[in-house]
Amino acid sequence: MPSDTFYFTILRNPVTLMESSFAYYKHHTSSFSKAKNIEDFLNNSSKFYQSDQLNSCFAKNLMTFDLGFDHNGPVSLKHFKLLWRAVDTIFDLVLIAEYFDESLVLLKDALCWNLDDVLSFPLNTRSDKSRTNLSDQAQERIKWWNQLDWQLYIYFNNSFWNHVEWYGRERMRHEVEELRTRRAQLSEKCLDNQVDPSLLKDKSMLPYQPGSATILGYNLKSGLEKNDQQLCHRLVLPEVQYNDLLKKKQVGS
Repeated sequence: MPSDTFYFTILRNPVTLMESSFAYYKHHTSSFSKAKNIEDFLNNSSKFYQSDQLNSCFAKNLMTFDLGFDHNGPVSLKHFKLLWRAVDTIFDLVLIAEYFDESLVLLKDALCWNLDDVLSFPLNTRSDKSRTNLSDQAQERIKWWNQLDWQLYIYFNNSFWNHVEWYGRERMRHEVEELRTRRAQLSEKCLDNQVDPSLLKDKSMLPYQPGSATILGYNLKSGLEKNDQQLCHRLVLPEVQYNDLLKKKQVGS
């Protein structure tokens, strides 16, 4: 990549990430496939988890792996500091999923974009029936099990709010409010409803349905004008279909 490339990434609370990963990757990694549920896995991780298993990263320190590091690395302050320093060096901005709108505002500012450039609708949303309510004990076990991820999250969550302070809290509040207003207006224009996949009117808009998760999709309003139809369609296009669209654009076919 060119020397002036802007690199950014996003981190998510490892507790909710692992709960989600268990639903998504239940049938994609043997670490999860034999466990009755996520609490069974956490209570018997030494029985279910083998570090040399294919796709073992889905079951432990997934963000550490995604960032290019060993998800089975040592748990020590020295190693944490090495990870913090490496990620700080590689990435110009680290966003936080739990503060997605604030993250979009910081990204917009860093890239000299405007709010319309970062307008979006939530995609890959699971239905409530696919979610597991975790006990306090299970949440603590997840933090312990994913200690590399947890330390990354704590460090860069603090770093994120330092960025917000630099940007200005009142300025951020105003920008987030404006972003949400524009999203609500676009939602009113584009969306009929968010539905279970079986209720999608256009089956080509079916999101990928992994593991035991049920991923919701969107029905668009009928009678949209041509320009609005294209914009609204792109905003709700699931990731697999959007990836196919981008690949076709790249090769010019």
